[in-house]
Amino acid sequence: MRALIASPFLLFYLISALCSPPTTGGNTHILTPTQPLIDGETLVSAGGSFAIGFFSPVNSTKRYVGIWYHKVSIQTVVWVANRQTPLADPTGSLSITAGGDLVILDENSTIIWSSNSSDLGLTSAVAQILDDGNFVVREATSYSTDAAGVAWQSFDHPTDTFLPGMKVGENLTSGLKIKYQSWASISDPAPGNYIFALDLHGDPQLFLSSVTSQIWRSGPWNGLRFSGTPNMNSHGILDFHFTDIGRYNKNRSEVFLGYVVRNSSVISRLCVHQSGVLQLLVWSEENRAWSIRSYTPRDPCDKISMCGPFTLCDITDWPLCRCMQGFRPKSRDNWAVKEWPNGCVRKTKLDCTKGTDGFVTVEDAKLPDTSSSTVDMSLSLEQCKAACLKNCRCTGYATANVSDGSGCLLWTTNLTDVRQYSANGQDLYLRLAAADLGPPPDNSGKRNVVAIVVATIVGALLLSLVVCCTWKKNKKKRKKEKDGVEEFDLPLYDLSIIEAATNNFSVENKLGQGGFGPVYKGQLGEGEDIAVKRLSKTSAQGINEFKNEVMLIAKLQHRNLVRLLGCCIQREERILLYEYLPNKSLDVLLFDKSKSPSLDWHTRYNIIFGIARGLLYLHEDSRFKIIHRDLKASNILLDKDMNPKISDFGMARIFPEDEIEVNTNKIVGTYGYMSPEYVMNGIFSVKSDMFSFGVLVLEIISGKRNRAIYSSNSEHQQNLLAHAWSLWKEGNAMQLIDESMSSLISSDEAFTCIKVGLLCVQEHPEDRPTISSVMVILLSGENSSLPHPRQPGFVAMRGPSEHNSLSNKQGAMSITILEGR
Repeated sequence: MRALIASPFLLFYLISALCSPPTTGGNTHILTPTQPLIDGETLVSAGGSFAIGFFSPVNSTKRYVGIWYHKVSIQTVVWVANRQTPLADPTGSLSITAGGDLVILDENSTIIWSSNSSDLGLTSAVAQILDDGNFVVREATSYSTDAAGVAWQSFDHPTDTFLPGMKVGENLTSGLKIKYQSWASISDPAPGNYIFALDLHGDPQLFLSSVTSQIWRSGPWNGLRFSGTPNMNSHGILDFHFTDIGRYNKNRSEVFLGYVVRNSSVISRLCVHQSGVLQLLVWSEENRAWSIRSYTPRDPCDKISMCGPFTLCDITDWPLCRCMQGFRPKSRDNWAVKEWPNGCVRKTKLDCTKGTDGFVTVEDAKLPDTSSSTVDMSLSLEQCKAACLKNCRCTGYATANVSDGSGCLLWTTNLTDVRQYSANGQDLYLRLAAADLGPPPDNSGKRNVVAIVVATIVGALLLSLVVCCTWKKNKKKRKKEKDGVEEFDLPLYDLSIIEAATNNFSVENKLGQGGFGPVYKGQLGEGEDIAVKRLSKTSAQGINEFKNEVMLIAKLQHRNLVRLLGCCIQREERILLYEYLPNKSLDVLLFDKSKSPSLDWHTRYNIIFGIARGLLYLHEDSRFKIIHRDLKASNILLDKDMNPKISDFGMARIFPEDEIEVNTNKIVGTYGYMSPEYVMNGIFSVKSDMFSFGVLVLEIISGKRNRAIYSSNSEHQQNLLAHAWSLWKEGNAMQLIDESMSSLISSDEAFTCIKVGLLCVQEHPEDRPTISSVMVILLSGENSSLPHPRQPGFVAMRGPSEHNSLSNKQGAMSITILEGR
């Protein structure tokens, strides 16, 4: 800037630019009080990096003023002025008053948005779009665009995008809070449900929250990185830093976090996506697309308090949650079914008066929530330990700054949201009673060996107990019958209540139709929404399937299984009442081209992971080994947060613990999802479900059904398995990805999922992985050690005239194919 002032020619050019009106061509970057910016015109920064003007989001005709990348071929908006007050048509204008107030006017010169910055004390204000994407207001005679020369800036009022040079945090003097809030949807930039902000309570940490609850936290800044982001710089793009790091100073005036890009040629942004994910996106000019380089929350352990207080969440282990040393599950029943939020409690009370308490080190940890912690930067680590022992309420301590070993963090509350990393974590010193100190955990694997031995003994005892209890329960049940149907340990609802809840099974309340019969939405008197599944008199499934579903699902409780609330067996009715899931079934969104864009990669990956977790419970973690036998997209229901829940257990079977496979004379299921050995020979096992899971994974990734898609180079139909296999052999597996989300995916995760899907649909069941090994793969993201898939079953080419049915004429076996809705 000094160089500009020193040159008379350049100074004359700048003054001329101030007096020149903006043009449609976009070669002016100054907005003056005498020349508004009309819809259809743009201001472009001096270096051509950013532009400001009017735009309409995807699938919308409403008009907004926004800032976007000028050199990126896909219009990518990073800031919106009037995000809550759009214009209905392209007749608006953006103006600046002499006092510095930015206003958007409609065709009647009515103000529909204002920056409310008229009291800046300016006499002749101008606004300027800068090459970092900042839109600033300054005095016309001041050419400085640094902090001192700027009276107002868009960087202080962000929307959903965190650009290099921006910051997140709070000015404690002015009260300015800078936070980021997602768009409501891809078509609506109004404030959405998710917020990214810095919380200053205790030791400051970043939070990603919904409007009702916290989703993810970064942990405290430890001098090198945030405690909960051990790999935050592993992508090699960004360097984070605190601006005016006064967070330990009682007289601090502001606390802000910012970041810079290591390579200025890289175009990157952090964005709070409307799905509730914080994404790091990088522009690829070669592919002309944005790619997700990193995102959070990345895995279940990233979710706040996944396991409850005094627990460790370890993504490389299963189960994910375990109690810290010296603690036991608060509810063993919940723990047994992998419901962990209640966490753990101490085995032995602390003994502060006698001074016998001690500490164990939890290595490579994400430090507990620091919202209620205290920080003293004057204390060393040894002094911190002494301070904790003197405080009877102290539960643990840690170093505040690992870069130089200084500072003391103390907790006097429950230690929550702690996870274990394989590296780059931080040491947490956990306070325990003397009786619980013992030797530190052996990370060489002894803990797992002990756990296996204990689990084997406990499992044998539990198995004996289950057999005994089952025998007694069956004996008791044989004495109880009502209307020819067994009485179940489940609430029985009167038919009149269900009729009232569903408006007498009205067509308006009907949600869909399955093999069992119609499903209706209802509402109980308490206002609880329910899904009502009514056995049809003409249903392919009958009373035996009804009994089977009730008996099975009443025994099963898991977050990824649909919850059965009760049943009705009055008169000739056979009705099941389930929790209502507002997003219906997966197939409704996945295979509808107008709806599938709502399933971004993060959502699809979470759905795959959730289905796997539910299947793991059925196959290995529940009281009984359950084979579902009808796993398909229409039997995956989605809750309000798009979490998947496996449903429809009418075809499921309890699998004998001492048998590997079972043969049946009646084959039931859905074409396209059944394994070859089941269709041809009536043999089913856990590997039959794995085949169905593999088909589901490939459908979720591609957005296509496994029921024949046309090949571009053939007149015959080729099903999805054959198509995926062809692409894999050609080295073009990534072409399988649904085009509606191809520009915003994690390539590594997508490739891993494709490989997992192909491994699961291999022709021979012994070649398919178990669900526990799939979980390990999904949790670790490691696919290099996986074997190469072999040819899937049912990949033969079929002509379009062939009917979607199967038949088997061997012996007297009957085959019933139940098509989903």
